[in-house]
Amino acid sequence: MGGSSGLLDWRGRPVNTKKHGGVRASIFIHALVLLSNAANIANILNLVSYLRGTMHMDVAKASTMASNFFAALQMFSIPAAFLADSYIKRFYTVLIFGPIEILGYILLAVQAHVPSLHPPPCNPNPTTSTCEPVSGSNLSLLLLGLYLIPIGDGAARACLPALGGEQFDISDPVEQRQETSFFNWYTFAVSTGGFVGLVFIVWVENSRGWDLGFAVCALCVLLGMLIWIAGFPFYRNQLPSGSPITRMLQVFVVAIRKRKVQLPVNPSELKQINQDDANALEVLQRTEGFQCLDKAAVDTGKTGAWSLCSVTQVEETKIVLRMVPIFLSAILGYIPVPLILNFTVQQGNTMDTKLGGIHIPPATLFVIPTVFQMVILILYDRFIVPFLRRITGYVGGVTHLQRIGIGFLSAAVATGVAALMETKRKRVAEENGLMDATTGIPMSVFWLTVQFFLLGVVDVTSFVGLLEFFYSEASMGMKSIGSSIFYCILGVSAWLGSLLIQVANRVTRHSDGTGGWLDGTNLNKGKLDRFYGLLAVLELVSLFIYIFFARRYVYRNDQKVVTDEATKPQSESGVDVI
Repeated sequence: MGGSSGLLDWRGRPVNTKKHGGVRASIFIHALVLLSNAANIANILNLVSYLRGTMHMDVAKASTMASNFFAALQMFSIPAAFLADSYIKRFYTVLIFGPIEILGYILLAVQAHVPSLHPPPCNPNPTTSTCEPVSGSNLSLLLLGLYLIPIGDGAARACLPALGGEQFDISDPVEQRQETSFFNWYTFAVSTGGFVGLVFIVWVENSRGWDLGFAVCALCVLLGMLIWIAGFPFYRNQLPSGSPITRMLQVFVVAIRKRKVQLPVNPSELKQINQDDANALEVLQRTEGFQCLDKAAVDTGKTGAWSLCSVTQVEETKIVLRMVPIFLSAILGYIPVPLILNFTVQQGNTMDTKLGGIHIPPATLFVIPTVFQMVILILYDRFIVPFLRRITGYVGGVTHLQRIGIGFLSAAVATGVAALMETKRKRVAEENGLMDATTGIPMSVFWLTVQFFLLGVVDVTSFVGLLEFFYSEASMGMKSIGSSIFYCILGVSAWLGSLLIQVANRVTRHSDGTGGWLDGTNLNKGKLDRFYGLLAVLELVSLFIYIFFARRYVYRNDQKVVTDEATKPQSESGVDVI
C-alpha cells in the first residue's frame, strides 16, 4: 500500500502529497537527529574518561557503566515505540519524552559543577595516595542523570526513523528512491552529529569542564527539539492502530486453543480483514510457513478478539517470528562494537596523544572514521547506489541483508586489528620500562585509528542496513517497533558485552581474587589483548551464524525498483534472496 495511504496532516485531514511529507519534512527530522546525537555520541565515547577521572571508578566498573549507558540509550526505545504504535502519534511521543533527556543533562551538569556532589580530587602523594570512588547519594544522582537521558532519547530513536519513512510513498517511483536515501541521510545526520560532538563537545568537556560540557549537551537537544517542532505542519502522520503486542498474543492464544482444528483446503475460507476496517492500516495476504498459527484464523463459530483472528493479524505475527533469527545473530555480531569503542579510549589515554603541538583527546579519534562515514555515505547514496541499481535492479543497490553482512565482516577484522594493536602497545610499554605507568607510552595514539576506521565501515553498512531492514519488513502497525528492534540489538549487545567483561574477569582471576584480564586501573598489567582475541573469535562465529540465517530469510517486500508504468504487487510467498 502506498506510503501516504491513510496518513493525516497535523489537523487530522488526509494529507496533500504536494504540501506534506517528502524531503522538505525530513529535513526537520534530520536536524533533531544531528543535534541529539552530537550530545549522545560525545558522551558515549567520552563517558569513561568522566567516570574514571572525576568519579574515580576503576577500569572494569567504568567500562561496564559506560556500556550500560549505551545499552539503555537503545533499550528505552522499546516502550516508546509501543506507545507510539499503540496509543499516541509518533510526534507526540517524542514531544512528551524529549524534555526528560534535557533534564538528565541538566542534573549531570549540576553534579559536575558542585564539588560536594562528586568525589574530591585524588591525593597524588605516593605514600598516602587516596582516590575515593563515587558512592552513596552522589552515585544515585549520577545514575539518575545518566538514565533520564535514555528515557527521553529512546522516544526519538524509536519514532524518528518511522516518522521519516512515513514521509515517502513507496508506491511512487520518485518517493521510493527518496525513502531509501532518507535512511542514508538519517545515518549521515547521526555521523555529522557525532563529528560535532567529538570535535566540539568533547573539547568543552575535557578543556572547559564537564559541567559546561553537559550544559552544552542540554542546549543541543533543546535546539534540535525546537527545529523539529517547527516542521509539525509539514509531517504526514500515521494514526496508532492499537497494541501490536496484544494482537500477537491473541494469535498465540487462539492458535493454541485451536491446535486440534484442521486447516481448510481453500485458504480463502480463513477470516479475512475488511478493507474498510477503521483499524486496518494494510491487508496482508496469507503466506506459507508457521501453519500452526493459521489455525487462529479458522472460523469455528466463536467470535471475539481472543477467539478468532484475521489473516492479517496472523501474518503480522509471522513477520516478527521470521525476523527473530536475524535479530539474534545481529546481537552477537554487535557485541564487540561498544567494547572496542570504550577500551580504545582507555588505550589512547596511556599513549602519546599529541599531533604536533596539539593535544588530541582519545575520544576525538573517532572523528576520523566519522568523517569517513560522512564521505562514504554521500558517495554511496549519490554514485554507488545508482550504479548498483542499474546492475541489480534493487532500489538500494544491494539487499538489506547483503549490506549488513559486509558490516559484520568489517567488525570481525576490527577485533583482530584491535588485538594486534594492544599487543604492540604493551610491548612498547615494556621496552621503555613503563609497565607501572598509566600515561606517557611513546607510541602515537593514531595507531588506533585503524580499528576506529573499520568500526566506521560497520556503521556505514550494518547500521543503515539493519535500520532499514527492520523498518521495511515490519507491518504498517509496527513501524516504530521495527525501528526500535534495531536499537534493541545495539542495547542487548552492549549489555551482553558488560556481562562478558564480568565473566572474563571471574574466569581468569587467580585463587586469591587477583589477576583478572581486566582487573585494576592499569591496562599495562591487564590482558586486554587476550580479551580482544576472544572478541575476534566471537565475531567470526556470529558472522557464520548470520550468513546461515540470512541465506534462508524470505523478504516480505520486493526490493526491486518500482517502475513508472506499474507498481510491483506484493508476493504472497515473499522474495527469497539475501
